[in-house]
Amino acid sequence: MKKKLPYLIAAALVAVIAACNGQSKSPATEPDALAANIDSTVRPQDDFFMFANGKWFKQHPIPASEKQNGLWEMIQDTINDQILNLCQASAKITKRPYGSPRQKIGDFYYSAMDSATLNRKGISDLKPDLDSIDSIKDWQGLAREAAYIYTVSGAPFFYFDVQQDDKISSKMSVYINQGGLSLPNRSYYFDMDARAVMVRQKFVEYAGNMFKVMGYDDEHARQAATNLMKLETEIARTSRKREDTRDPLKNYTKVTYANLCSLAPNFDWQLFFKGVGLSNIDSVVVAQPEFLTALSGYLTSYTLLDWKNYLKLHYIRGLVSYMDDKTYMEAFDFYGKVLSGVTEPKPRWKRAVEETDNSLGELIGQVYVTDYLPKGTKEKLQQIGNDIKEVYAERIQKLDWMSPATKKKALNKLNLMIMKVGYPDKWKDLTSLKVGRGSYVENVMSANRWAFNYAMAKYGKPVDRTEWDMEPQTYNAYYNPANNEIVVPGCNIIIPGYEHKFADDALLYSVIGATFGHEMTHGFDDQGSQYDENGNLNNWWTPSDSAKFHDKTKMIIDQFNEYVAVDSLHINGTMTQGENIADLGGTMFAYEAFKKTAQFKTNQIIAGLNPNQRFFLGYAYAWMINMRPEALANQVRSNEHSPAKFRVIGPVTDMPEFFTTFNVKPGDKMWRPENLRVTIW
Repeated sequence: MKKKLPYLIAAALVAVIAACNGQSKSPATEPDALAANIDSTVRPQDDFFMFANGKWFKQHPIPASEKQNGLWEMIQDTINDQILNLCQASAKITKRPYGSPRQKIGDFYYSAMDSATLNRKGISDLKPDLDSIDSIKDWQGLAREAAYIYTVSGAPFFYFDVQQDDKISSKMSVYINQGGLSLPNRSYYFDMDARAVMVRQKFVEYAGNMFKVMGYDDEHARQAATNLMKLETEIARTSRKREDTRDPLKNYTKVTYANLCSLAPNFDWQLFFKGVGLSNIDSVVVAQPEFLTALSGYLTSYTLLDWKNYLKLHYIRGLVSYMDDKTYMEAFDFYGKVLSGVTEPKPRWKRAVEETDNSLGELIGQVYVTDYLPKGTKEKLQQIGNDIKEVYAERIQKLDWMSPATKKKALNKLNLMIMKVGYPDKWKDLTSLKVGRGSYVENVMSANRWAFNYAMAKYGKPVDRTEWDMEPQTYNAYYNPANNEIVVPGCNIIIPGYEHKFADDALLYSVIGATFGHEMTHGFDDQGSQYDENGNLNNWWTPSDSAKFHDKTKMIIDQFNEYVAVDSLHINGTMTQGENIADLGGTMFAYEAFKKTAQFKTNQIIAGLNPNQRFFLGYAYAWMINMRPEALANQVRSNEHSPAKFRVIGPVTDMPEFFTTFNVKPGDKMWRPENLRVTIW
C-alpha cells in the first residue's frame, strides 16, 4: 500500500527478460537455476524454504557489508553496475549544459565520491544549522527550526505530509502521524529481552558519540544522550503500537486548524506551517490525536535544552550518511552493526550510486528507460496483470462466504483497479533542483528540499492520478488505495540463471504473477477492504460479509503468530496480516493462472521437475533471502512484512496442491491440518 512500507519485489519482474529480449534457449547442459539451488540434505516436508534455497545459501555467505544476501542482492548489484556506468560517464563529460540531467547526475555522484573533500570538511557544512538550533530562545524558535529540518533532513516530533484524503480521494489534505523516535519502533523502548535491552544501551552510547562529534565534552554528551533517551521513551509510551495503526478508520481524525491548536497548544503551528510553506490551512487529518496532546505536554515538562539536543540529533541523523568517514562510522556502528549485524560499510561507490539514484531517480529513470529497459516491457507486464485479474474475478464469483450484493461491489472495485506498469508517461520536472560538485551533503539537502516542496505544492491543487511514486529502475511495487491502483515498475529485468534462455511459465507466474496478485489483494486486505472503488474510506460490505471476512483474517493472524523468526521472537500476526493476506492471495491467484498454461496442461518436465514442483520452487526462489539475526530481529519488531522464509512457508502450507506435490503428510513439520488452512479469496 501507499503510505506503508512498500512490498519489495526485487525478484518480481524476473521472467520477463527472456520474453522481452527474445533470447534463444541455452544449451541443455546449462544448469537450471531452480534445480541447482535445491539442498538435498533437507526434506521439503521438513523445511521447504531451505530445501529450495539452501544450497545457494551455503555457497554464497552474506557479505560483511550487507545485512542479507539472495536473489534481490544479485539483481540489485546488476542495476547498481548499470547506474554506476551512467554516473561515471556523466561525471566525465566536460561540456554539459548546466541544469541538464547529465550535469546533475555527474556532479552529484562526483561529490559523493570526493572522500578527500568530505573528510577535510567534517561536519562544517552543517555547523550553521547546528548554530541556529543552539540559538533557539523560546518555543517559537523550536517550531521554526523544526519546520526547517523537515525540509532538508528528516521528521522530528511527528510524521508530516500532504497526501490524498482517505475520505475524499479527490482532495489533497495535510496529514500528521505519530513519530519522532530514533529507534525503528516503539517496542524497542520497552521490550525486556536481552537483544532489546542491548539495543537501548548501545543507542545511548551512539547518541553520546554523536553529541561529541557536534563538539560536546564527555560529560555534556553523556547527559544529553541520557536525557534524550528519557524523552524519546516518553514519546514512545504515548505512541500507538504498530499493529494499532493499521485500521485506517481508527487512525483518521479530521480537525480544524483551531482544533489542532487546541490539541497541542504548546506547539506554534502558525510558525511551523509558515516554515514548511503552507498557508490557509482549513483542516488537518490527525491520525493519533492523543499523541499530539501528549507531545504538547512534553514540550514544557522537558527543558528547552533537552529539546534543542533532540532537534540536533534528528537533524544530523538524517544527513550523517553524507558526511566525513568518522561521522558516518559513528552512525554505522549503531544502525548498521547493532541493528542489522553488518560488520563493514558498503563500498563508497555503491553508497554513492544508491544515493544518486535515491535523490535523482527521476532523472536517472529517463536515461535508464532509453538505455536499458527492453522494448515491449509495458505490454508484457500488462498481459500478466490481466491474467491475474481474470483469475481474481473468477475466484470472487465462486466464494461461498460472500453475498451476491458484496460480490458485485468487489468485482466492480477489481474491474476499476488501475494497473500502472513499466514507467510513467510523463516525468517530474526537476529543473529547479540545483546540484554542484562542492558539497555532497548540500546536494542531498537540495534534493530533499525539492522533494519536500514538491509534496507541499500539492496542497489545494487537483489530485494528479497519473503520478508515479517509484522510478522504472526500482525493484518495488505498491497498491495505492486512494487511487485504487497497483504500480509495477518495469526496470531492466535480469534473473540469475535465466540470462540465456526463456523462463518457463511456472517461474513467470510464481514470481511476477504472484506479485500482481499480491498488489491486487492489497485492495481487499484488512486495510484496503475498507476503501471503495473510488478510493474513499467507505464501508461497502454487508455486516454478515464483514464478520465472515474478519473471521478468516483472524485465522491468518493466528497462523503467523505461531512462527518464531529468531531467538524467541514470534512474528506479530496482527501487524503483518495485510502483507500475509496479500502473499496468500497472490500465490493462489498465480497458481490458478499457471494452470491455464500449456506447460501445466501438458505436464512438461524441465530439469527433472514437473510443473507443480517448478511453480512452488519458483515462488521460493523469488524469496531466496538469507538475513542476519540482528536484521531479522529488527524486521520482526518494526516491519509489517514477515521475513522471507515465512512469506514462503506461510502461503504454501495453506494450499493443498503443495502437500500433494511434495508428499507432505501428517506428522511432517510442514504439514498444516486442513481445518487450519486459510483461504480468503
